[in-house]
Amino acid sequence: MIGLEIKGDARAYPLRILIWHEIVNDVVGGMPVTVTYCPLCNSAVVFDRRVPPHVLDFGTTGKLRNSDLVMYDRQTESWWQQFTGEAIVGALTGTELKLVPARLESFAQFKTRHPGGKVLVPNDPGLRDYGRNPYVGYDMAAAPFLYRGDYPKDVEAMARVVVVRPEPGKIGAVTLEHLRKKGRLALGDVELAWRPGQSTALDHWDIAQGRDVGSVIATMQGQDGQRRDVPYDVTFAFAVFAFHPEIVIVKD
Repeated sequence: MIGLEIKGDARAYPLRILIWHEIVNDVVGGMPVTVTYCPLCNSAVVFDRRVPPHVLDFGTTGKLRNSDLVMYDRQTESWWQQFTGEAIVGALTGTELKLVPARLESFAQFKTRHPGGKVLVPNDPGLRDYGRNPYVGYDMAAAPFLYRGDYPKDVEAMARVVVVRPEPGKIGAVTLEHLRKKGRLALGDVELAWRPGQSTALDHWDIAQGRDVGSVIATMQGQDGQRRDVPYDVTFAFAVFAFHPEIVIVKD
């Protein structure tokens, strides 16, 4: 699930719901946010949906670009790339949404951090077969089945990659497997840590039975000396290469 906390307001968004709906518009700690998940890229990203003078509401276009979800906003009908948060079609083309730090973690990990946190539940539990993975075995495939672009040369296309974006214009990437072996490492000014306990949503038909791929914590020290979460994503190598071919993915 995606765990989010803003000004003491903690909320969890289960992938068993997001794998079907992909986008949730919410207000957390007074901030309008959109919580997004693209199962074909395993990309889970939270954005601030304020683009003055608008507060945007997002939906899915039903389109893909580089196998990644293309969103639209209901205010201007511009199209947005979920992986990057950039508007790619319409009146707001070139505008980038601000990333909001969140964690991709298990429910147990979220509950430990925020015992009083709120959890998203379906308005109508019978609307979808929530808890079932419609992409059985996808993250064990040799290649993504809808992607037609180039692949990175030295990292397997479906390898999980941790992408950190501590501030606009800065980005770094390391394979999840390398981080798992190390347990903890620095990627620029960002400190990454891996721990077991989170199941993949894209393996077993029953999401709860997916294999343990672990979860990531990404923090950076602020000017006050305190460590704070920074935006990160755990996605597939092919998606990183498709949108950021210039980025070196650290693998050993």
